[in-house]
Amino acid sequence: MLLLLPLVRRRVLAGIFLVIFPCWSLADVVVSTQVIRPRSVITAEVLGLRDAVISGTFADTAQVIGQEARVALYPGRPIRFGDVGPPALIERNQLVQLVFQTSVLTIKTGGRSLGRAAIGDMLRVMNLASRSTVVGIVQADRTVLVQQ
Repeated sequence: MLLLLPLVRRRVLAGIFLVIFPCWSLADVVVSTQVIRPRSVITAEVLGLRDAVISGTFADTAQVIGQEARVALYPGRPIRFGDVGPPALIERNQLVQLVFQTSVLTIKTGGRSLGRAAIGDMLRVMNLASRSTVVGIVQADRTVLVQQ
């Protein structure tokens, strides 16, 4: 009986809240069940659901599984959209292949990444041959497509 008291109290308070703000409704939000460090890939074992009225958060654990934590995630706190993202494919100072492509010409050369990036992210890369800095988009095969 004592274990049910906090749950009942929470439901009563939520009911009072919904009477005051009838346009809002309770929904499940994804929360962490343990501390998740930044740059960690999130698995199903560290996620749970909780009733809350919070905008800008995930409602389904499937949307978060496999994503990388951008910030530290603490137990019981809702996971917001900006807290996670796709896992980084390229780390800082990693050697990458730069690709410059036009309709008739393709140039490939080596470069060194100047930051971390995932698929589709813009990344600054230092061209190893000329020592100049270029900006490109990270591709699925870990190459960087240089913008014109």
